[in-house]
Amino acid sequence: MKRITVLGSTGSIGVQTLDVARRFTERVEVVGLTAGSNAEMLIEQALEFRPRAVALADARGLAAVRGALEPAGIAVFSGEAGVAEIAADDSVDTVVAAISGFAGLRPTLAASSTGADLALANKEAVVCAGSLLLDALRDSGGSLIPVDSEHSALFQCLLGEVDPASALILTASGGPFLDRDPDSLRSVSPEEALAHPRWDMGPKISIDSATMMNKGLEIIEARWLFDVPFEAIEVVIHPESIVHSLVRFRDGSLKAHLGPTDMRYAIMYALGHPDRWADPGFRAFELADTQLNFHRPDPSLFPALALARAAGEAGGLMPTVLVSSDEIAVRAFLDGRIAFTQIAEVIESTLEHASSRSMGGETSPSVEAVFQANDWARRRAEDFVATMRRDDGD
Repeated sequence: MKRITVLGSTGSIGVQTLDVARRFTERVEVVGLTAGSNAEMLIEQALEFRPRAVALADARGLAAVRGALEPAGIAVFSGEAGVAEIAADDSVDTVVAAISGFAGLRPTLAASSTGADLALANKEAVVCAGSLLLDALRDSGGSLIPVDSEHSALFQCLLGEVDPASALILTASGGPFLDRDPDSLRSVSPEEALAHPRWDMGPKISIDSATMMNKGLEIIEARWLFDVPFEAIEVVIHPESIVHSLVRFRDGSLKAHLGPTDMRYAIMYALGHPDRWADPGFRAFELADTQLNFHRPDPSLFPALALARAAGEAGGLMPTVLVSSDEIAVRAFLDGRIAFTQIAEVIESTLEHASSRSMGGETSPSVEAVFQANDWARRRAEDFVATMRRDDGD
């Protein structure tokens, strides 16, 4: 029986993790849940799975959570400190880190120090603090098993290989605007950008897929997880999203991981590792009549991809600036404050400003420096958003 904590249980990955737990009640015990602001869903999940404790980051729903769960013997914590306290429970076997965005960094770091295995679905924790996270896992004896479909695929392709890979190849669906003229993207609506053709994801991840910032973050993530140089990480467009990633070896051969577009497979693998669990309710993948197409991404259509790679190569605090400015820019777009194409412009302007302040570098930044860079980047990105609105006559 694996005891698990789910950080971000009301988000897309968290909900799917609990669906896997529901299917494997004889293998999984849910002992902790955390949520941001969705008090109603957290209550429903806790009453079903009966964890020892839950945490709600947003205090506005705290009274309802306490009223519903404390009589049932479930401890309730609140705020960022409460989320971190549940993340740091050292009686847990596996922590699923599924809090989206920079908000997931502190609890993910807390979980990495417990000795538990980390089923990682939070790209930003690795992008902003890769060395800190991996050092904490090594010191505590925990293992990292990726949950992102691409990195789960790479992880599985590399298992058992003795020779190092010559290249890691991340696949990208291309999102909803793959065949669009780049000049037409300025006028797209949030609803169009959120309509991903293959995956069911939350708003932030869906917009990052439309800009391909998600793939840029995955490049930086792969560099840390698999200890490879940036020049050995490639990206190809694969609209069918059947091949989740590939590895190229020194003899020129490729090994690929194929499967349905269902995140529960990667979650199931991460929870079961090193075993491979099987659920008869999940459909087997059939190759008959399957089409596989691959091509290189168009840099004029996806400028965020180059911005992310450059930030990763610059190192230091630049990846944090990338993550934080992207979060501000995506929120501004979803709120109707900037155009879709201005997401990349906000990020580029913030990165240029950070570069002029010498925020890059090879050294590993401290936790305090990462959080200071996050605050700085958010302020600068907001400034650029306001300037762009004025330029549009708003």
